[in-house]
Amino acid sequence: MAQPPSGRKRSPQGEPPARALPSAEEDRRHSSLDPETPQTRSPAYRLGFADPDFLLRDELRPSRLQLEYLKPEILQRDRGITNTVVMFGSARIPAPENAAAFLAEAEQAAARNPGDQPALERARAARALVEKGRFYDEARRLAQMISGSLDPPAGSGSCRSPHGPYRVVVVTGGGPGIMEAANRGAYDVGAESVGLNIVLPFEQRPNAYITPHLCFNFHYFALRKLHFMMRAVALVVFPGGFGTLDELFEVLTLIQTRKIKPIPVLLFGQDYWERIINFPALVEEGVINRSDLEIFSYVETAESAWAILEPALKAYARRR
Repeated sequence: MAQPPSGRKRSPQGEPPARALPSAEEDRRHSSLDPETPQTRSPAYRLGFADPDFLLRDELRPSRLQLEYLKPEILQRDRGITNTVVMFGSARIPAPENAAAFLAEAEQAAARNPGDQPALERARAARALVEKGRFYDEARRLAQMISGSLDPPAGSGSCRSPHGPYRVVVVTGGGPGIMEAANRGAYDVGAESVGLNIVLPFEQRPNAYITPHLCFNFHYFALRKLHFMMRAVALVVFPGGFGTLDELFEVLTLIQTRKIKPIPVLLFGQDYWERIINFPALVEEGVINRSDLEIFSYVETAESAWAILEPALKAYARRR
């Protein structure tokens, strides 16, 4: 008779035999049944892995780093996620259905306080963000394409596989704005998507469209960025600020230095990127090669992005 993958013989009912050693969960439960005494009430008596105060000590940082690597790794592996398309962009670009109210609030505040320079600046910023609203729509539509449908019907459930026909999953930073749009596009077609959130004092909260069992939260930026790249077969970047630039330049550096194999890097909105980053000047100053400008491509629409991505995704699917 064939043995199970673990090599252990199974019982006649098909269940693996009882393990000789108790599991960590069993010992945690047993420990909670101990009679209350000054000794059992002491924090020293708690099992190390079940003691949150101990795990938060500075000396446990290496263990916390390992846990922050392992938890998303194991849970994504459990779901069969091996290839991802990472989508970055500003958390501040409002969804189209919220844009009018967002702008009106800022302009009304400025009108009430015409001498208030910060209020005027907020109104100007609100107008600029609303003008970028088309990128929310493009991110949502591209995520629909990646996740399994070029023309999805209303609602979810149209995608035959939770990972789409190419077994590729959309990954975002998990917050609002462009990140929400990408998770929302996957949700539209009934596909799973990942959100890699991070604890911040403002702006960051999980959007409602992330697949709940794939919604992660990080303390360390470094581990979060590692998980962005571990399974990435493409990077799509929309207009954004410091966080978006940080993530973009991380990937450009990895490709330029050949720390990773080249993958498609698509920048949405050529006018935006050429205004805020003078890539040709870096060539003229001799600090990058002209060939480094070929690491990325500019795109304007979901359709133009898909024309580049689809052949790459097909190639990855053939290798599986």
